[in-house]
Amino acid sequence: MEQLSVSNLLDLNHTIAAALFSGKTYAYEILSEIGKFILQLQSRLDIREYYCPNSDVYIHKTAQVAQSAYICGPCIIDEGAEIRHCAFIRGNAIVGKNCVVGNSTELKNVVLFDNVQVPHYNYVGDSVLGYKAHMGAGSITSNVKSDKTPVTVAVGAEKITTGMKKFGAILGDYVEIGCNSVLNPGTVVGRGASVYPLSMVRGVVPANSIYKNKNEIVEKI
Repeated sequence: MEQLSVSNLLDLNHTIAAALFSGKTYAYEILSEIGKFILQLQSRLDIREYYCPNSDVYIHKTAQVAQSAYICGPCIIDEGAEIRHCAFIRGNAIVGKNCVVGNSTELKNVVLFDNVQVPHYNYVGDSVLGYKAHMGAGSITSNVKSDKTPVTVAVGAEKITTGMKKFGAILGDYVEIGCNSVLNPGTVVGRGASVYPLSMVRGVVPANSIYKNKNEIVEKI
């Protein structure tokens, strides 16, 4: 299951949360630990570099946060990030360096690596977005199955049971998600892959590929 491994998806040099992934085989294994990790990490941050509008919300002094944004802790917003008008951060969120969280975008139980962009009407829940991943306008992660059963990850004909009822998507570094796409629960998009607009994605998209539809996934040239 190398396609799902942390080392094949994510460069841990590009996140303040690198220690969270220590000892983990698959990136989704950290989802239940994000909130606790944030509280531990906050105690080690240099308070001279952050301001704290609430006891469990740490915002780097170089970050830009719109007055209309709502931020609930535990949360860390790292250096140079931009939180735009009416962004909604519901807690258990790490927003990396130079990230963009845009208009009406909602985050919940997520790790955004550095330079991630979720700039327009996105929902990102119970997910990990790798370095320089970008979600086009209106694209979302769906994090709960309609029948409320635990999420599985489909790798070809094989299914991996995660035991989690809430698991959105793992996007590798440099992933591009087209506008108005839906990433169904348990989706994993490999490093450098692209997804066409208006796609409904389920399972694993291989690294350095282009997802056109479920029957047409081609290798990038």
